[in-house]
Amino acid sequence: MNPTSTPRGRFFRLLASVLLVLPALAFAGAAPAKTYTIGMIGKSQGNQFFQAAHAGALDGAKELGAKYGLNIKIDWRTPNEEDAQKQAETIEQLVLAGADGIIVSCSDANKLTDAINRAVARGIPVVTFSGDAPSSKRLVSIGIDDFQCGEQTFEELAKLLNGRGVVAAIDGNPNASNLQQRAAGFRAAAKKYPNIKLLDVYYHKETPQDAVAKIEQVMQANPDITGWGFLGGWPMYTDNALKWAPGTIKAVSVDAMPPQLPYVRSGHVQLLLGQDVYGYGYRSVERLIDKLHFKKDPAKVDEASPLVAVTKANVEAYAKNWEKWLPK
Repeated sequence: MNPTSTPRGRFFRLLASVLLVLPALAFAGAAPAKTYTIGMIGKSQGNQFFQAAHAGALDGAKELGAKYGLNIKIDWRTPNEEDAQKQAETIEQLVLAGADGIIVSCSDANKLTDAINRAVARGIPVVTFSGDAPSSKRLVSIGIDDFQCGEQTFEELAKLLNGRGVVAAIDGNPNASNLQQRAAGFRAAAKKYPNIKLLDVYYHKETPQDAVAKIEQVMQANPDITGWGFLGGWPMYTDNALKWAPGTIKAVSVDAMPPQLPYVRSGHVQLLLGQDVYGYGYRSVERLIDKLHFKKDPAKVDEASPLVAVTKANVEAYAKNWEKWLPK
């Protein structure tokens, strides 16, 4: 007798058929993961600041996607060189491409506000980081309190100078709202120290070469300078930029990027004020997923992170962050 023709055999043959079919049915019935595409626009491709923010966004997309069962894509569209007009055009392109959300670091708020508002009007939330467009309808701005940053830079410099001396500061793009606020904070703090003379806050194009040239020009015209405040790390993005003997001039700089760290080790700069650059990217994705997927608005429209003091004492420990923050 054929064993498969018995009732018991027919039962097992039927069971085997069902077991083969069930996975296919389960797969067919499973809903595909919800996909969100987030456009990200830094200020310039080669700047490690924005590369680290991009790394944070990628990790945020991966980890939040796994946590919530989502497929989150980061569409990185940063211009090669800083160009606010290109940033505005890229926002328009992302809207047309069907992006669900946009992250942008604004080079010039005036040129980006309208583009941001048009995206928001189309139902696409926008997050700004390290370069806000405060008059726009962006969802949230992530970064630091730039006015307080400028104040803190001067306060720390004043401590190093024991409240006496002649100082100057260097700033970048005069049209960037975050850098305008840093300069305002630096000037405001200077008024509290009658024995420190502030020559000026000097602007330059945001390239290492222009920053170094501006410092040398100001130093030649004012050899009595005893302190510098760098409201961004531009002059230290190249080697051997600071020509004074270590310790003869005190210097405090915003940011703690990899090229800046050797200047702390050498003693040319006494203090760096580092930003949570990687976290800016991660949190930007987090806020957009909160809004897009959970319909949850941020608790406040300005999320300011504290600055991290980097000195000779902790520079090696801080440097390890960049092993994670920069792409391999």
